[in-house]
Amino acid sequence: MADHPLAFNAFLMNTPSHIHHGQWRHPDAHQVEFNDLRFWVDLARTLEQGLFDAMFFADVTGLYGPADGRFADNVTEGLQIPSNDPAVLLSALALATEHIGLAYTSNIMQNPPFNFARQISTLDHLTGGRVAWNIVTSTQENAARNFDLPGLVDHDARYDWADEYLDVLYKLWEGSWDEDAVVLDRVGNRYADPAKVHKIHHRSARYSVEGPHLVAPSPQRTPLLFQAGGSARGIAFAARHAEAVFITTPDPDVAREHIATTRRLATELGRRPDDLRFFQGLTFVVGEDQAEVEAKLADYEAYASVLGYQLHTALGTLPDGSHLPDDTPLRAIANNGGRGHVDWVSATVDGREPTLGDLVNSRVRRGLVSGTPEQIADVLADYRDAGVDGINVINWRLPGTYEEFNRLLLPTLQRRGLAKLAYAPGTLRHRIFGTDRLPDRHPAARYRGAYAGN
Repeated sequence: MADHPLAFNAFLMNTPSHIHHGQWRHPDAHQVEFNDLRFWVDLARTLEQGLFDAMFFADVTGLYGPADGRFADNVTEGLQIPSNDPAVLLSALALATEHIGLAYTSNIMQNPPFNFARQISTLDHLTGGRVAWNIVTSTQENAARNFDLPGLVDHDARYDWADEYLDVLYKLWEGSWDEDAVVLDRVGNRYADPAKVHKIHHRSARYSVEGPHLVAPSPQRTPLLFQAGGSARGIAFAARHAEAVFITTPDPDVAREHIATTRRLATELGRRPDDLRFFQGLTFVVGEDQAEVEAKLADYEAYASVLGYQLHTALGTLPDGSHLPDDTPLRAIANNGGRGHVDWVSATVDGREPTLGDLVNSRVRRGLVSGTPEQIADVLADYRDAGVDGINVINWRLPGTYEEFNRLLLPTLQRRGLAKLAYAPGTLRHRIFGTDRLPDRHPAARYRGAYAGN
């Protein structure tokens, strides 16, 4: 597996300022057109030309910072406010594209499991099996208050909640309809066989769901499952549920350790190490020579908003809008979300206490890889050797980042066997794992055939 081509996702958000804050102000930055469907259709086609495996949409349902805090800076910066629902966008992109996967984020608070199962199964039908779900538990206190909660549930308890949420989904996706339930018998006047469609009668601490699932089995049944938790509890959750894990480790050595830990835990749960794929988040600055690279870096840094990066850490912002000093130790800051990134930043600081300034600086140069195409290819080969299976390409400006990838970087990656030459046929899961459906080793599979007679 060491010499396989990497997969590539475009890391996006339906908002003006996603990861690299301040860049929307540049005259060539068209992410300010995020309300225009034509912008996204054009971008999707650009990404298909670059053989990207998926458009990976992040999302939030609340503000960064203290729940009762001042949020004027968030609005001024355009920092994930305004932001639009990516699920609505995906159905339009499905019609405008043929191959690219469409992955989106939805947290466990924002949509009851029955309704979410119906929506994503519908999208899986409409896309011909190209949908993926990024499972998140949310990190914003404000998001919790937007969904009838007094505050964000404790970090580890959110993963317990996610386990329960997924249990409902697995029953609906995998157990409610038998594989051959749809018969399309026009003469006999039977669209589907009622003996092969089942209620699930789920009862648990949070949910009571009778069923049946209202959508017949889609090409993947269960969408491809992404997850991005880096804390100990998040890693355990990924080992149990995830198929594709999004990581933002600071270097290949940390990636290797994280991947080995997750795969070991997965095998302890009865899965196989290759049941999981790992996607490293990276930002590229590519040039024909070092002078061009340095000129581009200078241009990006000229538009970078340090305030935006500070807000995005979700740590160190006080209710009055002021910020803790950069030398504040990270251990002194209460943190009920985003622990994995803090742990990875801490691992890169030798001989001293990691600080808030370290966290902010890591955001400013988050996963930055710069150089000529050959130099960048060398770094990607190191990540591949560490066990990374794919890259989530973080953009500076849209569509420029991905146009440059296609023109400057892709040919070198293809020549060196680091990128594919063409799309393989089939569903998104089939292209990544060689099968349309979850393997029998996945916990969702235990519900196949479990409701016969219901």
